[in-house]
Amino acid sequence: MRSLVPRRWREDAEHPLTAFQREMNRLMESFLGTSPFPEAKGEWVPALDVAETENEIVVKAEVPGIDKKDIDVTIRGDRLTISGEKKDERKEKKDTYTVYERRHGSFSRTITLPTDVNLDKVEAEFKNGVLTIRLPKTEETKARRISVKGEE
Repeated sequence: MRSLVPRRWREDAEHPLTAFQREMNRLMESFLGTSPFPEAKGEWVPALDVAETENEIVVKAEVPGIDKKDIDVTIRGDRLTISGEKKDERKEKKDTYTVYERRHGSFSRTITLPTDVNLDKVEAEFKNGVLTIRLPKTEETKARRISVKGEE
């Protein structure tokens, strides 16, 4: 019996955009000798926003559907790593077909921090699927205004 569900929507088929992304990554690696996303490892990668103010660096990561206990935040030297796992919620069903588009699995995302941070004052908060990490700058790396002396 032939399925009425197109192959591209069946669970055993790879989504065309996933195949396209993999091929583009392969082309970039062969051309540049490196992946365009060298710090992203795992089945999926959370989107990040990174902002720098005068006093701190703020990193926001979209991690919907993940328990805060399944997220790890580590800093080693000038590298911040966010890692964790999004659990597969599928239940065994006997339906004729089901579409699964939500990604799951482990992830790890590392970024290089642009300046030194005060490790004792780093804070991480998880709310509504967004992880916010506040990294206060050390006093030595904060910008200072220097007055200029001389004739007027």
